[in-house]
Amino acid sequence: MKCQFCDNPATVHLTDIINKKKREVHLCEACAKANDLIPEAQQELNVPALLQFLVGQTKGGKGKGESADLACPHCGMKYAQFRAQGRLGCPADYEIFRAALEPLLERIHRSVRHEGKTPRGFQAKRQELDLAELQEQLKAAIHDEKYEEAARLRDLIRSLRTVE
Repeated sequence: MKCQFCDNPATVHLTDIINKKKREVHLCEACAKANDLIPEAQQELNVPALLQFLVGQTKGGKGKGESADLACPHCGMKYAQFRAQGRLGCPADYEIFRAALEPLLERIHRSVRHEGKTPRGFQAKRQELDLAELQEQLKAAIHDEKYEEAARLRDLIRSLRTVE
């Protein structure tokens, strides 16, 4: 089999599966070294460079391709490396890769903001405390003759009680 970039015999064969589509890359040793897929000193594959090379070939257009070129100035991690490893390199990566991470987080967690969990019994108790606080605010607004504020609080209390 011949190299896809030149006519030399291919000695490095790479297989990649993206979105259930198999793609094979056949390279000679010189082309693999030129693309930093094989380090000069060792005869091992450089997996992050390989993945970055493959992602660079698939990006084609705008959007995801732009984020594939992003690199963190603090740790040097590229977005393609994150996609390959599934882990970010430093806290600054969250800001650097924000545009690309938000759709991913939305798809995985159905939100881009972590809210955590609360015990069920605590939620009910918390709602009771909130209603009591709103009722106190309503009484104070009526006493101070702030009727617009009182009407707003009354409507808020009604909406919270109908949710129960």
